Amino acid sequence: MTALPVWLQAGVWGLVAGSALVIGAVAGYFTRIPHRVIASIMALGSGVLIAALSFDLVDEAHKRGGFLASAVGFFVGAAIFTGANLYLAHRGAAARKLSGQQQPSETEEHGSGLAIALGALIDGIPEAIVIGVSMIASKTVSMVAVIAIFLSNIPEGLSSAAGMKRAGRTAWYVFGVWGGIAIVNGVAAALGNLLSIGLSEQVIAATMALAAGAILAMLVDTMIPEAFEVAQHYAGIIAVIGFLAAFYLSKISG
Repeated sequence: MTALPVWLQAGVWGLVAGSALVIGAVAGYFTRIPHRVIASIMALGSGVLIAALSFDLVDEAHKRGGFLASAVGFFVGAAIFTGANLYLAHRGAAARKLSGQQQPSETEEHGSGLAIALGALIDGIPEAIVIGVSMIASKTVSMVAVIAIFLSNIPEGLSSAAGMKRAGRTAWYVFGVWGGIAIVNGVAAALGNLLSIGLSEQVIAATMALAAGAILAMLVDTMIPEAFEVAQHYAGIIAVIGFLAAFYLSKISG
């Protein structure tokens, strides 16, 4: 993709990472994957994403803009996600990633379908922005970040689609949601790159850290609880395996 403009490359990579949502949704909707397997994949994806946050995002933000810009962005990102997630949870989206817990149907809680879709959207946009912003300086994508986001998106789509099916939502709704979010991820990655051009290093650092903070809050609020609830005592070691794999990839690619 070297012939493409950098912003378009970012969009393509954002779409690639987001396509894992659709892959997971197909698996979750048409197959009966054991909850323990889903939880194990979530634990693995959580470990991979934590490593990517540590070595590819927050560390890079610190190098670019220093501690203050990184810390402020990191905290604000976590606060924004937490506030949005809390609001959507009260609208019926609390169980959007839980394959083992019944999601409310539209008749049980009006507007819950839209809340679930918006919840999935706020989960994915920070990840896409990271891809776009991280390509400002190097002009090339961080494969560790793409792999981490891709791996974490598979169980997200899988578990949520399984819950949507049990709540009586149609295949058109399920795949419309995840296909649309995959496309939005591509657009967000492209815009993240375009809108960051010409900004100061401190602003870019704060933006990267903001997205990283939102991702970490998402992991702790949604993915890790599901992983521990089902995989229980094995969740920790599986997450460590994911962390080490991502750490190794970051070192050999750097």
